[in-house]
Amino acid sequence: MTEFFKYRSLLIKLITFCLFVCCTSIPAAEARIRRYKWEAKYEYKSPDCYKKLVITINGRSPGPTIRATQGDTVIVELTNNLLTENVAIHWHGIRQRGTPWFDGSEGVTQCPILPGDTFTYQFVVDRAGTYLYHAHYGMQRDAGLYGSLRVALPDGNDEPFSYHYDRSIILTDWYHKSSYEQATGLSSIPFVWVKEPQSLLIQGKGRFNCSLPSVGDGVCNATTSECSPYVLTVVSGKTYRLRIGSLTSLSALSFEIEGHNMTVVEADGHFVEPFVVTRLYIYSGETYSVLVTTNQDPTRNYWATSKVVSRNSNTPNGLAIFNYYPNHPKKLPPTDPPKGPIWDDVGPRLNQSLALKSHPNFIQPPPKTSDRVIILVNTQNRVNGYVRWSVNNVSYTHAHTPYLISLKENLQNSFDQTPPPDGYDTTNYNIFSVAPNVNATTSNSIYRLQFNTTVDVILQNANSMNPNTSETHPWHLHGHDFWVLGHGKGKFNKSTDPQNYNLVNPIMKNTVPVHPYGWTALRFRADNPGAWAFHCHIESHLFLGMGVVFAEGIDKLGKLPSSIYGCGDTKGLLRP
Repeated sequence: MTEFFKYRSLLIKLITFCLFVCCTSIPAAEARIRRYKWEAKYEYKSPDCYKKLVITINGRSPGPTIRATQGDTVIVELTNNLLTENVAIHWHGIRQRGTPWFDGSEGVTQCPILPGDTFTYQFVVDRAGTYLYHAHYGMQRDAGLYGSLRVALPDGNDEPFSYHYDRSIILTDWYHKSSYEQATGLSSIPFVWVKEPQSLLIQGKGRFNCSLPSVGDGVCNATTSECSPYVLTVVSGKTYRLRIGSLTSLSALSFEIEGHNMTVVEADGHFVEPFVVTRLYIYSGETYSVLVTTNQDPTRNYWATSKVVSRNSNTPNGLAIFNYYPNHPKKLPPTDPPKGPIWDDVGPRLNQSLALKSHPNFIQPPPKTSDRVIILVNTQNRVNGYVRWSVNNVSYTHAHTPYLISLKENLQNSFDQTPPPDGYDTTNYNIFSVAPNVNATTSNSIYRLQFNTTVDVILQNANSMNPNTSETHPWHLHGHDFWVLGHGKGKFNKSTDPQNYNLVNPIMKNTVPVHPYGWTALRFRADNPGAWAFHCHIESHLFLGMGVVFAEGIDKLGKLPSSIYGCGDTKGLLRP
């Protein structure tokens, strides 16, 4: 009996020790679960003084910022209270490794969320950095459904730069017409272009001229606090990390803070070899972190401005106040706002793209060669009289059944099984003139990539249907980061241009611009099982077909969650 009590005493001590270790040591290193309960609904808002219907998250646009630490699980329970409209949310920059069904791309990875339904997104944020979320159904992003997603490094891990304070800013353009009106015009004969936006918003705030004669009574109120300038309050002598993201519907932008330099340190979640700019050029879908030191005269405030570039736009510049405490936040700067760069000066924009390189301590070397090269020429066409945007004269159309489900369930009749072209007639196609494009067509076919192979994509820009016009196209890849191997002017030469690829310290990104009459070369590993959209991030261009879908490793996926089913050919697949 004495032996029993002795061993029991030792056992209790051992259990107590284990409980102490389990309950005190491990949680400090364990990932957390971040839960959010969101309601998407329409509300009347006046972000630029002009009242219109805006899609809000819990009454806000921009929506709530998600803050997490690398390795955390984010769970967002989204209820669709748009009453008559479906919805889906894409987690822009999150690779969704192991959860491709929660990428949030309607028609590619899930069926849309029906009015009144609640859908739960659950995914791991596996890399620190600055990311975004936004609607990915029709042109809903244009209606205000977007926000920031910030992922911090775990405790004990340091970034290769230091700062005192951390702030997020989202830049957008803003239309007074609803996304439905815009989509109808784009889909009509005669074609009705969306034209230039009415305003530029900085963190959801802008300023429209309510005194214009075209403005109707009661729809514009210049005195509402909703459209007072966004104020970024700072303290003199400090360094601020500004996480700047663009979710414009159309516009490429420049951003600057009067009298202050900005040091670029992060791009799309990857550390950058630092370089200093006075203006940051940013394209829809991109994110940057810049460091700003408050070393100017602290007795006054300064302007922060955004401006449309790459388009001859009449949209007024976006204005915010860089407020030096203790100056009053509404105290206007004593100077005129910076006018910004010349809209068609491509040189500085190309130079910034070329300056982006991986930080020396965080280089992930790309594979030296690729297994497949896909060349995509960005074109504008007419198909059966309708204006379309396309790649290689093929304009993408959504299948009614999400590709991820079709591929997993082997629903071969759900989309065109003919593979799209890997290239175009590089010999005879003149990128500097309006092409006849007599063979342009629409298709919902996809690119099937062999799993774990290396793929090069060459994005080639060309002339639109308007003479002497080549637009800037920001391309975004879901589910992956890619190495940006190079940018160039004119037509890509597949014999000589690859010799100049940066294989030493290329930046990795998920969104990249293709400059007018130029090319951009990307390389990525097809190592993330799923179906992934790759598309121009301009709303109207994607809506009219400028995109493709990549599929890889579908056989490596387990059973898909039932919550993503319910549309197209998935009806009837789920039974009790």
